[in-house]
Amino acid sequence: MTTVEQPVEPTERSLPRIEFTDAEAGAKVFPDSTARNYNYFVPQKRKQTHYEDVTVEVQPDPRHYLAQGWIYGFADGQGGYPLEWTALKAWGSDRPVPERFPGSGGKGYDWPALGWHEFRDPNEEWELTFYKYNSNVVRQITANVDAARQTKAFEQWNPNWVQFVESHVGAWMHVEHGLGLYVFANAQRRCPTNMHNNAVSVNSMHRIRTAQDLALYNLTLTEEIEGFDGTAHVEAWNSDPAWQGVRKVAEQLTCVDDWAEAIFAVNVVFEPLVGELFRSHLVQQAAPRNGDFVTPTVMGAGEHDYATRDLRYTTAMFELLTNDKEFADHNKDLMGQWLSVWVPRCLEAARAMQPLWSQPDHKPPRFEDGLDHCKSRFTGILNDLGLDTPKELAL
Repeated sequence: MTTVEQPVEPTERSLPRIEFTDAEAGAKVFPDSTARNYNYFVPQKRKQTHYEDVTVEVQPDPRHYLAQGWIYGFADGQGGYPLEWTALKAWGSDRPVPERFPGSGGKGYDWPALGWHEFRDPNEEWELTFYKYNSNVVRQITANVDAARQTKAFEQWNPNWVQFVESHVGAWMHVEHGLGLYVFANAQRRCPTNMHNNAVSVNSMHRIRTAQDLALYNLTLTEEIEGFDGTAHVEAWNSDPAWQGVRKVAEQLTCVDDWAEAIFAVNVVFEPLVGELFRSHLVQQAAPRNGDFVTPTVMGAGEHDYATRDLRYTTAMFELLTNDKEFADHNKDLMGQWLSVWVPRCLEAARAMQPLWSQPDHKPPRFEDGLDHCKSRFTGILNDLGLDTPKELAL
């Protein structure tokens, strides 16, 4: 006789009962609980922008509302973002950090607490705009290079121009990589507000992306042009006399400890006198004359980064300081000292590149004409900042 096994009833588990305590995010109702805008800062214009919502005071400041002081610091006792990391000053910089104690309410100075917080990037850069802009640039460069490959456009290049590109266009990637990684990436960590951080870090990534564009372009040319030496740029950067002045200045820039001086020296002095001279007045002028209509699109992307975006935020940032209501004279004097140091160095580097103008078969416009144009552009930038043209420019 068989027995039928009876099903076992599942044991009932005891689970804690869910209770809503109204402690979850968004549960509490208060006067501004439905507001769509932040009210801990005053917008620059009548209506605050999305850029301001995601940027302003994301990096806190104990002078305004960070009641507990810096939540981290360094071994020497300095807190998160010391204002002393640059010799430039904005109004309110000399005011002491408010003392907080029981019963004080933790209130700091009224917004904006000090002049650094008045800066707004005219490009309104933040994470979304960075990805959208750079993905479009890379997409366009990739399409241009692919089209050139499919149509055998590289076969139209003059043989002498092939050697110029492999040595000298390739050498410029060292400049972009060095300044992007060791100047701007370092400077952005030292800036006093998140508005500065965003603008300078995007500048850093523009540089690094341009270096990558040139490196990938170099690999493409190695595959497409028979005999193209993809390593020639290393020898040019290390040994060619025409590049040693640029290399010297680039390495000196990586040693600047003052974050504002580093940005000023690159974007106000080096770029107009050296960067634009090489990119706009040599490569982009000589390339089409030697059958190359592709390289200008790659170099032109980096030129566009500087001319329309990086210089734009730089002008806004330093113009605010040269017109500061408390430290304008101090800042102008200091920038004048920086000009007296970096202008001679950059002019020396620019003149060392002069032999490159004679290398292509079909020559670009004269070196002196290009340099004069760059000096005029540099003078215009200084005028925008309210700075005097240094006497060293005449050297």
